[in-house]
Amino acid sequence: MTVAQSRMPTLADALWQAEGTHRFARSAILAIAGSILLAVSAKILVPFWPVQMSMQTFAVLVIGAAYGPRLAGATVALYLAEGAIGLPVFGLGAGLAYMAGPTGGYLVGFFFAAVVVGFLAERGFDRRWSTALVAFLIGNAVIFAFGIAWLTVLIGFDKAIAGGLLPFLPAEALKVALAMAVLPLAWKAIGKRG
Repeated sequence: MTVAQSRMPTLADALWQAEGTHRFARSAILAIAGSILLAVSAKILVPFWPVQMSMQTFAVLVIGAAYGPRLAGATVALYLAEGAIGLPVFGLGAGLAYMAGPTGGYLVGFFFAAVVVGFLAERGFDRRWSTALVAFLIGNAVIFAFGIAWLTVLIGFDKAIAGGLLPFLPAEALKVALAMAVLPLAWKAIGKRG
């Protein structure tokens, strides 16, 4: 069996089936809705220790798993384009200068994480808690790999780890656990696990 033959329907496919031009319209609506979800999740700040957390990485992981690699990638690309032209979709700023700042690597990581998690979801990783955990840990690792790499360029590796990774690990563990619960439960609710 080839990789193309092993593709399973995503949650979005299972919930909203469309063909031809209707599929394009469905994809456009879902991409816009996903970019809005990402913008809202960037503004949701939850008190947490040692730093407050936004729900952005949770939204990236869930969009990746629910949409699959192509639609999730398009959704995050749309979100990044919105921020690049100055729409206030990011947590604390907008525009190309903001994207070149300390959070720039994480923003790029969002795109690749959504694609990777979407790829894994098309192989059924989002349907069971154990495999969802693997998919979401990989997705988070992708986000932080890009984020830390860019921060290393700006401030050095030690400071990047101390300020850009370690304080966020408790919050990320919680968001991964939440995503790990949400997707399998959604599949169970619609009665399909594949």
